[in-house]
Amino acid sequence: MLAAAVLVTGCEAIPEGSSAGGGAGSGRDARAVSPLKNPDGTGPGLAPVTGEADRAAAVALIERVTTKGRGPRTGYDREDFGYAWKDTADGVPLARNGCDTRNDLLRRDGQNLRFRSGSDCVVVALTLADPYTGKTIEWRKQDAAEVQIDHVVPLSYSWQMGAARWPRHKREQLANDTLNLIPVDGRANSAKSDSGPASWLPPDKRIRCAYAVRFAQVALKYEMPVTAPDKKMMLRQCGG
Repeated sequence: MLAAAVLVTGCEAIPEGSSAGGGAGSGRDARAVSPLKNPDGTGPGLAPVTGEADRAAAVALIERVTTKGRGPRTGYDREDFGYAWKDTADGVPLARNGCDTRNDLLRRDGQNLRFRSGSDCVVVALTLADPYTGKTIEWRKQDAAEVQIDHVVPLSYSWQMGAARWPRHKREQLANDTLNLIPVDGRANSAKSDSGPASWLPPDKRIRCAYAVRFAQVALKYEMPVTAPDKKMMLRQCGG
């Protein structure tokens, strides 16, 4: 098995995946769940937040997030959040199920799954309806960079917003929490880097309120502030 490719931004590439023809199709996963109805992140995908009542609920949720200035990145190291895709990070869904976090996420969001011979864990092929771009990716093991697992709240961002002072177990929880992880198009994820919502939003505008809600859900769960510009941009996506 190829070793996990770790980007310095804290959004890691999936070592066993890719698109055979990235963007060959277009569409949205009919199974995708709105973040408002998926507060633990165990449901697949990220469905748009639509309708007046849901968008009002989204604004109310984002309003609860506190703000502060972004601290320095000094001392940040991905290893401070545990080794990538640790199955034994306590306090998160799907932990200790015998399958690493990366493959858990592929199984959660992928369709037409194919597994390594003799395994019901290691995914070697799938179809992914990417929520960030709206395109369909036919993912294969031999091409590594087309699909990546995004930390919605990047680990480096969290470090600058207080995680530098967290106990290690809490950082490992954030790094492996299904609420904070989405398989997405690799190029979109690389463009995001460790940006907050004021600097980067998903290219597909239909999903931006849902993305803002998920960012807020993670921040609230971990009692982590966001910057004032990030909160303003999050509210704007949902009409607040």
